[in-house]
Amino acid sequence: MEEVRVFPLSCVVQKYAWGKVGLDSEVAKLVVSGDPLTVIEDDKPYAELWMGAHPKGDALIKDNRISQRTLGQWIADYPGCLGSKVKDTFQGQLPFLFKVLSVNLALSVQAHPNRELAVRLHAQFPEHYPDSNHKPEMAIALTPFEGLCGFRPVEEIVGFLKSVPEFHALVGNEAAEELQSSVGDAGRVSEALKKCFTRMMNCEKKVFVDQLNMLVKRVSEEAAAGKDTSGSNGDLLLRLHSQFPGDIGCFSIYFLNRIMLEPGEAMFLGANEPHAYLYGDCIECMACSDNTVRAGLTPKYIDVSTLCEMLNYSPAPASSKIFPSVRDASDPCVFLYDPPVPDFTVMRIQIPGSVKQYTVAPIDCAGILLVVTGEATAASAAALSDMALRRGSVLFISANESVALHITSPAGMLLFRACCVL
Repeated sequence: MEEVRVFPLSCVVQKYAWGKVGLDSEVAKLVVSGDPLTVIEDDKPYAELWMGAHPKGDALIKDNRISQRTLGQWIADYPGCLGSKVKDTFQGQLPFLFKVLSVNLALSVQAHPNRELAVRLHAQFPEHYPDSNHKPEMAIALTPFEGLCGFRPVEEIVGFLKSVPEFHALVGNEAAEELQSSVGDAGRVSEALKKCFTRMMNCEKKVFVDQLNMLVKRVSEEAAAGKDTSGSNGDLLLRLHSQFPGDIGCFSIYFLNRIMLEPGEAMFLGANEPHAYLYGDCIECMACSDNTVRAGLTPKYIDVSTLCEMLNYSPAPASSKIFPSVRDASDPCVFLYDPPVPDFTVMRIQIPGSVKQYTVAPIDCAGILLVVTGEATAASAAALSDMALRRGSVLFISANESVALHITSPAGMLLFRACCVL
């Protein structure tokens, strides 16, 4: 039924082992608020909520006037809902996948290929790289959110090579000296950093496990004696080692920036940017792909040679990794996160308690709207009947349709909207 062009969705939950457990998980809280009949199991992880039409997690349509069961089927039948530019640019597919993540244990150190590399990897190893698309992604913190992202400034890495002898042992004297002498020469820095990282990643398993055990023993003893272990990044090392004992990824903390995002702050992860999410809850939006090249903190397939070859070896401070939002000139409630890729844009819509009527403006592309806090009655000419929105509600909004909200919660609302502005 094409006349109904705005409708609620029931979205797929992924119960990956790294997710927060039971109602500690923001994913679980959103799901049970959106549908109180959902049963949340106290001992199960609720890692990701997928809002989109990805074949591994296609959202169900919650409108019995619509004969199509899933969003993917509906878009395939009515591709015009995407907006003409998006439909033509992305071959009739919704170009993004919108998610909520609740992270309890670290995700693997990883990077995502650019389009050119994705095509090659998919052709060579389809069992590891399931599609030929790139996968830029953005994380926006809902609660304080911790991650690793991009190579640290060289001075910091050189500092760790001096203060952490076990790390130095894996990198080796030659590569470490090369990195130290390259400071100030960007071209040489990049080459030297690649050499150091590649040396470490290609270490024999016995060598790095022995060094890691020595390091963990030393740091544990120092911590027990009340000494400051920050020179070895001690707290994070012990936490990651307890989650992934004997894993080479534990050493990545000496190469990569540790990022702490406050709610509303974001990081954008472009192609070839090494990263790992460590802890917290976030909104995530990405191009519709599942291609991940892993480097550690994982029991999954590790493709060391591809990873070491592809990474962006450009050191930069942690502060440069925080991606700014920009207030929309035409609507003071809207903050735009607009990354340098065409596939997606995210809007944070923060409606104050003083506002009781608010219109979600029409744009020339399909969008998905998530209610994080607040309640409202939603009306749209394209919905044919009013819809009750509350925490956890998810709406699909076709291109060029608006939604009028009559807000009933005294403290206003917090919404996130994913779309593709071309």
